Amino acid sequence: MAKYDFKPTGKERTFGEDEVIVSKTDTKGKITYGNEVFLRIAGYPESEIVGAPHSILRHPWMPRSVFKLLWNKIEAGDEIFAYVVNMARGGDHYWVFAHVTPTFGADGKIVGYHSNRRKPKPDQIQAASGLYKQLLDIEERASDRKVGMEQAYEHLNGLLKSKGISYDEFVFSI
Repeated sequence: MAKYDFKPTGKERTFGEDEVIVSKTDTKGKITYGNEVFLRIAGYPESEIVGAPHSILRHPWMPRSVFKLLWNKIEAGDEIFAYVVNMARGGDHYWVFAHVTPTFGADGKIVGYHSNRRKPKPDQIQAASGLYKQLLDIEERASDRKVGMEQAYEHLNGLLKSKGISYDEFVFSI
């Protein structure tokens, strides 16, 4: 798998409302499967994406604190729904409404993760991107990346607590 260092183009890729992007990873986040829609929208051939870390798709607009929340939930065996902006090969971006679930082996242990992603509505993207901008500002103000991520994660949890809702409830409210 080649390492790419693309810069965001500002150009958005879209996919059909009836299409579903599907990918699977191992427990470390390395891609083990991607359906045709995933390969087309991400812009990678299967030979390059399988075995790559899913983080190859991370767009700089996406707060690390949201990924911390996602990983905390799925590693605990829970599912999560989240709005995510990904970066395709070449630097274009695409928004998804993701449903990520752990995959369990016969022994009940997590053996990987499965993600189905649908096209979000423009108002949902607007609401998510507003929150993500706040979180990114917190992350970027810190002198250390890890500290910034932790501060943004605490801010997100505090915001949810003040509203008396879970992250999933927030996601479904927008």
